[in-house]
Amino acid sequence: MAATHPRDISLAQARAVVRRAVDKAEQLGLHGGIAVVGASGALVTASRLDHGGLGGMGRAASKAWISATQQIPSVEHLHRMTSLPQPIAAGFVAVSPQAAFPGGGGLPIVDDDGVVVGGIAASGATVSPFFPAGLAAEDLSVDGQPANPEDLLIAYALDLPYVSQHGDDQGRWSARFGELRVEPAASRGMATAPAASRQHELNWAIALCDRLMAAATDRDLRVSVAVVDRGGDPVQQDRMDGAAAAGVEVALAVATSSARFGAPSERLATDYGPSLAAVAALHPAPFLALPGGLPLTEEGRLVGGVGVGGADPATCADLLRSVVEA
Repeated sequence: MAATHPRDISLAQARAVVRRAVDKAEQLGLHGGIAVVGASGALVTASRLDHGGLGGMGRAASKAWISATQQIPSVEHLHRMTSLPQPIAAGFVAVSPQAAFPGGGGLPIVDDDGVVVGGIAASGATVSPFFPAGLAAEDLSVDGQPANPEDLLIAYALDLPYVSQHGDDQGRWSARFGELRVEPAASRGMATAPAASRQHELNWAIALCDRLMAAATDRDLRVSVAVVDRGGDPVQQDRMDGAAAAGVEVALAVATSSARFGAPSERLATDYGPSLAAVAALHPAPFLALPGGLPLTEEGRLVGGVGVGGADPATCADLLRSVVEA
């Protein structure tokens, strides 16, 4: 019997897809973020490769949101928006601010029945449709044809045939490789990538998220977790299956607040008192002065922040301290 209520892609499935993307990205020397959003529009998981640059996770999540909720490649959404009168396109973003970055590169994720259960996209410092220097042409070719790195990354992650979403692959190929041709048999773009082995910060963040989610399971809780760098940019985000959608934003906001101020998130309300709103307005990073976030240090140096959301704030804070301060 068909389920009454639709489901998002599971965290385990989303993690597996992102891991494939990370493997291929490391093979290609790309640095950026990969995000998977459920069909509900809520983030399921996102990972930023080491040295991935700022903002990539947000752009990836936006394109993934478009693909998941509109159930089309994000480039098709872009074409539709640019063909509509400007007030309509602007109105779409006004009522759906998650679609603020309507770039190409996002794809829907479908289950075995052909139902869209999520969307995936990548973006970041060196994740783009341009062909970088230092890579063999064979690694950027599929069946003898050019394959730009960003779209190749997503096709590989989903194990789908390569299709460009960024227009003139041949033109960008010529700018990088000239008239070089690759024989189909020599193309390695979709060949199996070795397991990533150089993502030290990402692996650290994933391990912390895993510990927090295991502790949540032990307490019969379903939460979202986020680990950010010292500037508040996400490194790893996860939402447990069945967790409340808003926990994603809460976890990120308290993690970012703790990282940027170097203090437990709830302490900020006391530290800044009546000036709290003014302090929050100083920077566009998410800010939330509630329990659930802690700064992360290494050898006395502030390196990031971690947050938990989705249960009541006191419960989230207690869960977090039981893991981080153990």
